[in-house]
Amino acid sequence: MSISFTDAQKKLEQITAEMLELIRKYELDAESPFDVIPVARAKIDNQQDYIRFLELSIEGRIYGEYADALQKQLDEDAKQAVTQKKLH
Repeated sequence: MSISFTDAQKKLEQITAEMLELIRKYELDAESPFDVIPVARAKIDNQQDYIRFLELSIEGRIYGEYADALQKQLDEDAKQAVTQKKLH
């Protein structure tokens, strides 16, 4: 399955919106990225919400890395196109 950069961005926006709802609902206030899971574990008392929080964390990471890699590829393709145009 291949998705476009725009689709990846849209999915990241959806993930972020849902994650923000959970952050607000449970007043998650981790001081560093390394504290996110322990804080969530301590504050989220609904098991389904905790599982969803973990799912969103993983999905966000996957889509974020995919979007970054795709952006790098698009930038590289554009750079090569400019180089090819200069050669001809």
